[in-house]
Amino acid sequence: MSLVDGATARIRPVRIALPVPVMTRRTDGCVIVGNAEPLGPYPVRLTAWLEHWAVAAPDRCFLAERSGSDWRRISYAETLASVRALTQALLARPLDATRPVAILSGNGIEHALLALACLHAGIPYAPVSTAYSLLSEDFARLRHVLGLLTPGLVFADDGARYAAALSRAAGAEIVCLRNPPPGATPFDELRATVPGDSVAVAAARVGPDTIAKVLFTSGSTGVPKGVINTHRMLCANQQMLVQSYPFLAETPPVLVDWLPWSHTFGGNHNLGLVLARGGTLHIDDGRPVPGGIAATVRNLCEVAPTVYFNVPRGYEVLLEHLRADAVLRRHFFSRLRMLFYAGASLPAPVWAAYEAMAVETTGTRIQWMTGLGATETAPFALSAHPAHVAAGVIGLPCPGVSLKLVPADGKLEARFCGDNITPGYWRDPVQTAAAFDAEGFYCMGDALSWVDVGDPTPGLRFDGRIAEDFKLATGTWVNVGTLRARLIAGLAPLVRDVVIAGHDRGFLTALAILADGIGNDGETDAALVTRLSALASTARGSSERVCRLALLNAPLSIDAGEITDKGSLNQHRLLARHAALVASLYAEPPPSHVICAVEETVHAA
Repeated sequence: MSLVDGATARIRPVRIALPVPVMTRRTDGCVIVGNAEPLGPYPVRLTAWLEHWAVAAPDRCFLAERSGSDWRRISYAETLASVRALTQALLARPLDATRPVAILSGNGIEHALLALACLHAGIPYAPVSTAYSLLSEDFARLRHVLGLLTPGLVFADDGARYAAALSRAAGAEIVCLRNPPPGATPFDELRATVPGDSVAVAAARVGPDTIAKVLFTSGSTGVPKGVINTHRMLCANQQMLVQSYPFLAETPPVLVDWLPWSHTFGGNHNLGLVLARGGTLHIDDGRPVPGGIAATVRNLCEVAPTVYFNVPRGYEVLLEHLRADAVLRRHFFSRLRMLFYAGASLPAPVWAAYEAMAVETTGTRIQWMTGLGATETAPFALSAHPAHVAAGVIGLPCPGVSLKLVPADGKLEARFCGDNITPGYWRDPVQTAAAFDAEGFYCMGDALSWVDVGDPTPGLRFDGRIAEDFKLATGTWVNVGTLRARLIAGLAPLVRDVVIAGHDRGFLTALAILADGIGNDGETDAALVTRLSALASTARGSSERVCRLALLNAPLSIDAGEITDKGSLNQHRLLARHAALVASLYAEPPPSHVICAVEETVHAA
């Protein structure tokens, strides 16, 4: 099946709302963009959905987790019973907004049960990235997070595996599912608590402004910030989600998902979606990395998702397995109704390959969707128009969201207001004040541009981070986000990601990370010269022309903030930590490790 056939085939029917923008142009140059559809009603607390489904579908599986060759499952009724018991246990302890609960473990049934119990009791909790507790060498970020939280209880699913991290939790009660260290409380002891009347009383006190959880940012511009998530944010966001994608309410969704619950995409968007719609989440124990993708493939061979969420890197790694395995391919696409990506732009070749495979396998295309959000927006804020979805296009505001576009240095800065917006950062009034403008709009720091300046219907596209853009020595502005996407696409399939350099320099250069399976040899260098030269020859000026690049071969460091556990690069940190390599890109003559576009293209008009 050709890619042309894949692009022209009909899309498998799926009901997705067509956003109608409402715009107000102000005299100060700002534009306020909203959605013509008002936000519908939603519960005052997240666990109201758990109580509903425990009655409406008590035996339906809520969560499934790998247990050897089979799945361990827990129904909605069983989940509510365990949550009520755990809520009673939490209420018996000195836990509150000053002494919350910290969860150090990755995704798992017990993680979810404890989190839901915290939500039911009105006690904030914080799921902490496992990168801070397992992959770190100095635990600096974990110490910062725990010091900021001052938790009264810290949970780990395996006391032995998390021993080093738990030793940093001084003053907190330690609770472990397996291998509890001396003095720790077994998780099953909490789960065996008999619930009393105080459970219902506590749940009734939980309201829209009750703090549900604290999610920590990746710390790309410093130490991680604790983003306050209220019940209003989480519940409103799920209502926004179902109004944007009405098909989610037609049939309970089935997910196979690895995205970590310490991040808003996995923990708010996906887990919340399953809970709100009475669906089933199969916890994927795989990862989109060498050695981790095999588990994902195994899970997808057994469970066919109805909607699939992933970051672009996840789709890239899964692609080769889908191409090579017809059984996996047929099962994966058998009942799939939507493919959703977020976190970065999806490379066009990957997009096209999935469309072609879907057509070859099912005779129809699967609807791709994406949007824009942040930890501070819970995260759903913008959603693409289904007829105009394309790489880089992130759409229009969801129902209930107001977007303010503020002119800034020739760009449009995005600011947000709505029930899904955080009230601020945990114990950080300075950062909180800096995050909002005088009208109360959250300043995301992203720049957006209209797909069609004469017609708002296709929506907006991502136009880079305001803070990442810079000027060349000539005074020419460089749009880093747009250039980075162009460079990655032009260097595909050799390069996985790039970092743009050139601030106050005479020309642009880049650090490149080779794609998995691509050798660092003369053949690769020659291919990169050809592609880099082709890109340079079609550039419209110095702000688009990357003249040289060097391969970044050193392992990226989570401790140093170069990369997050989802695989996102921190441009500023990488440039700073590899300053010597960047300097070599501007040496004359260029060293042998520097890959240069041919001279004619470098000096092209």
